[in-house]
Amino acid sequence: MKIAMLQLNSRTDKAANLAEIVRLFSERIAGSGAELVVAPEYAPCLGGSRDAQRQAAETFPEGEAYRTLQRLAREHGVTFHAGSMLERDGDSIFNTSVVFGPDGAERARYRKIHLFDVETPQGHVFRESDVISRGSEVVQFDHAGRRFGLAICYDLRFAELFLAHMRAGCDALILPAAFNMETGKDHWECMLRTRAIETQSWVIAPGQIGLHPEPAGERACYGNSLVIDPWGAVTARASGTTGVTFAELDFDYLDRVRATLPSNRHHVLA
Repeated sequence: MKIAMLQLNSRTDKAANLAEIVRLFSERIAGSGAELVVAPEYAPCLGGSRDAQRQAAETFPEGEAYRTLQRLAREHGVTFHAGSMLERDGDSIFNTSVVFGPDGAERARYRKIHLFDVETPQGHVFRESDVISRGSEVVQFDHAGRRFGLAICYDLRFAELFLAHMRAGCDALILPAAFNMETGKDHWECMLRTRAIETQSWVIAPGQIGLHPEPAGERACYGNSLVIDPWGAVTARASGTTGVTFAELDFDYLDRVRATLPSNRHHVLA
């Protein structure tokens, strides 16, 4: 299965961010043969003040970002995991992944469960829960006879979510992120490889790169978007800039790994 992974430097200008995604589809993905496209966390809008983030949130399916990304899936005939968007539902705002099928129909919707409320070793404070409400449902979708499990960024640190995907029969895990530079340089790759190994799944992890504004000042995202195979080897890595990285998911290889080392069948703890 050929996939295309977007690495973006989204900031607070939603129209400019969406225009960049449209450009990448037109110039890089059209005619490439990719059947699955994945974008990073907060692809249409990243950062800004708490009020700006609330204003950027959309109701689905009426919102500008939702409609634009849905149209890209339909026009290019691909399954498009649109990273994540700010979703407004009543008085709550969620960090939500939406997957569109090649016909533009919504195939899955996942609201981030684990929120990034952290003070880093350098003293930078992140409080995602100041704006975002917590999701509660574990979500998968099926594509081309394989099952894909959904997670977002900080979810990476919680193995129980990925083991739930494994028990649900997932063959691949998609984790869009805006991982910060401070923790990314030490934890990003090793945790992603661990999740691939412990679930014997393909892991697709598109990330944001570069600076974006936060209430406490500009922050840097780590980038290093990765595709990792079920043995834990990195098979694709984005360069140190924005753009598109292509990769092949070999599910025959996944089946061989699971047959050779059937650890997925050896779990004894619920």
